[in-house]
Amino acid sequence: MEASRKLVCKQRQVFFFFLFLHLALAGFEFRRYSVEEEAEGSSFVTNLAKDLGLGQGELFRRGARVISKGNKLYLQLDQESGDLLLNKKLDREELCGQTEPCALRFQVLLENPLEFFQAELQVIDINDHTPVFMDGDMLLKISENSLPGTTFPLKNAQDMDVGQNNVENYIISPNSYFRVLTRKRSDGRKYPELVLDKVLDREEEAELRLTLTAQDGGSPPRSGTAHVYIEVVDINDNAPEFEQPFYRVKIPEDSPKGFLVVKVSATDVDIGVNGEISYSFSQASEDISKTFEINAMTGEIRLKKQLDFEKTQSYEVSIEASDPGSLSGKCTVLVQVVDVNDNAPEVTMSAFTGQIPENLPETVVAVFSVSDLDSEENGKVSCSIQYDLPFLLKSSMENFYTLVTERPLDRETRAEYNITITVTDLGAPRLKTEHNITVLVADVNDNAPAFTQTSYTLWVRENNSPALHIGSVSATDTDAGANAQVTYSLLPPPDPLLPLASLVSINPDNGHLFALTSLDYEALRAFEFHVGATDRGSPALSSQALVRLLVADANDNAPFVLYPLQNASAPCTELVPRAAEPGYLVTKVVAVDGDAGQNAWLSYQLLKATEPGLFGVWAHNGEVRTARLLSERDAPKQRLVVLVKDNGEPPLSASVTLHVLLVDGFSQPYLPPPEAEAAAAAPADPLTVYLVVALASVSSLFLFSVLVFVAVRLCRRGGAGSAGRCPVPEGHFPGHLVDVSGTGTLSQSYQYEVCLTGGTGTGEFKFLKPVVPNFQSHFPGPEMNPQF
Repeated sequence: MEASRKLVCKQRQVFFFFLFLHLALAGFEFRRYSVEEEAEGSSFVTNLAKDLGLGQGELFRRGARVISKGNKLYLQLDQESGDLLLNKKLDREELCGQTEPCALRFQVLLENPLEFFQAELQVIDINDHTPVFMDGDMLLKISENSLPGTTFPLKNAQDMDVGQNNVENYIISPNSYFRVLTRKRSDGRKYPELVLDKVLDREEEAELRLTLTAQDGGSPPRSGTAHVYIEVVDINDNAPEFEQPFYRVKIPEDSPKGFLVVKVSATDVDIGVNGEISYSFSQASEDISKTFEINAMTGEIRLKKQLDFEKTQSYEVSIEASDPGSLSGKCTVLVQVVDVNDNAPEVTMSAFTGQIPENLPETVVAVFSVSDLDSEENGKVSCSIQYDLPFLLKSSMENFYTLVTERPLDRETRAEYNITITVTDLGAPRLKTEHNITVLVADVNDNAPAFTQTSYTLWVRENNSPALHIGSVSATDTDAGANAQVTYSLLPPPDPLLPLASLVSINPDNGHLFALTSLDYEALRAFEFHVGATDRGSPALSSQALVRLLVADANDNAPFVLYPLQNASAPCTELVPRAAEPGYLVTKVVAVDGDAGQNAWLSYQLLKATEPGLFGVWAHNGEVRTARLLSERDAPKQRLVVLVKDNGEPPLSASVTLHVLLVDGFSQPYLPPPEAEAAAAAPADPLTVYLVVALASVSSLFLFSVLVFVAVRLCRRGGAGSAGRCPVPEGHFPGHLVDVSGTGTLSQSYQYEVCLTGGTGTGEFKFLKPVVPNFQSHFPGPEMNPQF
């Protein structure tokens, strides 16, 4: 509480002091002093003792001091001399700014006795500041249509000095358009004003650079400068102009969509919005609008669709360049379309005959024209066909051609021609068109039917069933249609005695041959006839072929024993001396078979014997020989049964019984068999004689037959007679089979018929005829015939 009371007491003392001071000053004279700014510190201002009328040293005794507002010590007092001095340099602009006059008030206090004196120190301005423009660069935008005399205020310069040391006037750099006026505001400050003396033209001079100078009134005067940039504001007083009024461009017709045709360029001396140019087509036709497009900003003209020289060779396009002020300029673009080889030649048929008869001389097949939509070399064409065809191209007139036959055509050689008409232009690259036509050759009946063989050999097994299909003949006709339809028929045989109509028949549609009756190999072994083939053309043409029908043998005849004869009234007895060596020829069984080939191959075997092992039969020739020496114990009478079997399928056989008498010598009396005891012995002797004579006759006949056989073979070599003869087989003859007689007195190639007569004791051999068997073919199945 005590501290608070002391503070309040001090505040009251200060308050009463200043109140007393003001009341005291109110009664004294106000004194003024001056000093130039920037004067050095300790510079003399005045002598206060003298001004106050005080004696020397009195200020010291009275405790004089200088008091300033805010206790700022601008001045100092020398109490001894009484001089008032500057405490430091004073800057008027800092102390007072633009206030004029600049006065610093202070008080002189005399404490004993208390006395106040009021005074002020006026700081006199000196020209120590240069005019300064706050904005060293000023920009003015003046429309080029501004009238002369128009004024444009400028920013003034700032000068910290006052009075005459402040800005007095403004000067502009020399130019043809502007001058400057110095104006004074109500506060006394001066500012510049720009005056237009001459009409501006932005296109002539778009901007001006001027220097504005501000001068003060000091001595010497100071000045400051600023740059004035004058931008002439454009007005739309110029229309756009193209760089050239006429553009000529060439563009290939195969240029793609979006291809840059040309870029037109226009300029507008105006600037800004007035200088912005947009491009467009002027009075464009629908075709031009569909073909081209223009970029409104860049002036690029591009293709909107692909060009076609064949439709349009050139385009004249008017282009307009406009600015926003509706001023415009125009130019013309001539677009010439350059032809490229993009069109293949075309073939137009005027007349065409798709079918022409064969064997005709030069015939017109087609008349046509060729064309190419391209121009110049691209439109020139050449025409050709294949070189390997019997056709010619003839040029009848410009770009017209006639296709004719080069020679008569033969349908049988070639019935159809595929002709390719190739048309090629002379462009680069070359384009070609191929037109295909088909020419058919119409048939003419100019070819007779032709058999696949000139002669046919057919086989049929004997004993066939009637109406058996025995084979076929085939004929073809190279003609077509009805001209190629063949009908078969049997032609009259060369032998009128041959009943051909009752033996075979033919199907007229397919040439199948049928046996009408059952054939017998032993009766008719082969016969020939002709078959005819006739087409249905007009006139009809025909041909014929020889058919040789061979009857194949079947094993339908059993072997027949010629010797010894089995139907005689008295059996035949063979005499064998007991002194015979082993291998002694007792007799020979002779047999024949009416069949042929392997069906007539005979084999012999001993079926039964009184003494098994005493005799043996050779399988190949039927010879019966002794197998060992005879003994006394052997019965004088031996009975042998010999089996004769052919090689047919199934095999057929016959058997013969032999009686053998064992005698000590041929002088021994003949012992008749029990059943002939009553017969006389005399007749036996003539029989032996007859047998010897018969054997001699057979040998002679055999030699004669061989000679006849050789002669016949030489005369009829290589063929068989129509009267039942067949070719002689060649090749190896099976060793275990024999035809008739193998070795011995009978030839393998001949058969004999032997007749032995009994009762009278005489016998004879009868030569019938030579038979040539056929071993070439053997048909295992009955009625099996080859198909031809």
